[in-house]
Amino acid sequence: MPAKGPRGAKPTQRWLTVVGIGEDGVAGLGDEAKQRIAEAEVVFGGKRHLALVASVVKGEPRQWTTPFDSEMSDVLALAGKKICVLASGDPFFHGVGATLARKVKPDEMLVLPAPSSLSLAASRLGWPLQDVETISLHGHSIDLIRPLLHPGARILALTSDDDAPATIAALLDELGFGPSRLTVLEALGGPDEKRRAARADAFDLKKINPLNVLALEIESTPDARILPLTVGLADHLFEHDGQITKRDIRSITLSALAPRRGELLWDIGAGSGSIGIEWMLAHPSMLAIAIEANSERAARIRRNAAHCGVPGLAVVEGSAPKAFAKLETPDAIFIGGGGSDADVLEKAIKALRPGGRLVANAVTLEMEALLLDQHNRCGGDLIRIALSRAAPVGSMQAWRPAMPVTQWSWVKP
Repeated sequence: MPAKGPRGAKPTQRWLTVVGIGEDGVAGLGDEAKQRIAEAEVVFGGKRHLALVASVVKGEPRQWTTPFDSEMSDVLALAGKKICVLASGDPFFHGVGATLARKVKPDEMLVLPAPSSLSLAASRLGWPLQDVETISLHGHSIDLIRPLLHPGARILALTSDDDAPATIAALLDELGFGPSRLTVLEALGGPDEKRRAARADAFDLKKINPLNVLALEIESTPDARILPLTVGLADHLFEHDGQITKRDIRSITLSALAPRRGELLWDIGAGSGSIGIEWMLAHPSMLAIAIEANSERAARIRRNAAHCGVPGLAVVEGSAPKAFAKLETPDAIFIGGGGSDADVLEKAIKALRPGGRLVANAVTLEMEALLLDQHNRCGGDLIRIALSRAAPVGSMQAWRPAMPVTQWSWVKP
């Protein structure tokens, strides 16, 4: 029946039904889901999905095109007709439901989900989902799993194919997590369901079903590469040539940048990329663009981003401010300590959105003079950071001061 809208408004027709199905096909569907599939004039789905419900389909079965049309053009062209889209498990858990929701209003769509593969995996293992890290590596770089690798962690990962479990096991072994236990759960919910386990450093499972979920119980060796949850990663975790915002200064800088979910950072003169990388590590929704003129350093930034688990860090090779052209408007901007170009600072201020934050560090007198001038004209906070470290002096210890850093932080009106 049509859904009721506000008083006086015309009722909205739910023309689109999204049905989640499991490996048990029609047997796992409720009566309403089967009825909606049978009534549909066109049923969209993958080849496997359409085969699973072939006995129920009465309209036209239509297989997804290759490559997959994320704009949903074929579905939207049939708006108003009775249309059904098939999805694996829960359509809103890394599924086609999320894609459709960006194109179709909620009151035009009925969604009938099935348990997600991760829900099925958790139920087989007896793992409470609220205590488990979950991640989709389907179609994504396996480097995304790196920040989750902490001793004692339990992780459920959606994978891409039959090779993924072995590839992930090799990565864990390389990073010092060889003792971790990996359980491969195959074809969950179907007649071919299977569960097998092996250590990461002795992974020898063969003929794995491409439809698999990988469960990881993380154990580490003493030299494991663990990425802490706090800001201020150790400098040795980054490959660099000396052009790096050092750990202590980086912690203060990130605090001033104040990352908020879903925001975009410009890291101007990125060097090793450490600021942009830690910005993105704050939350999976974070975005960053590293702007770096030196091609060697740009390549190094990409490697550091992958090794720190944020392969999505965008790297723009070019000199500021020319490199700002056509970049998305940032929510925050960081300018490193070696610059002294007033034009870069002015253009960065102009590019920043209203309410956005800008943090600039100075280690040279020339850059410090620019920041003093901006502080006089615009306000904001100006601090001087002076750090000393204990170091040997003969047979004794003494403080060795690092170069002081002047930091200007400002919120654009």
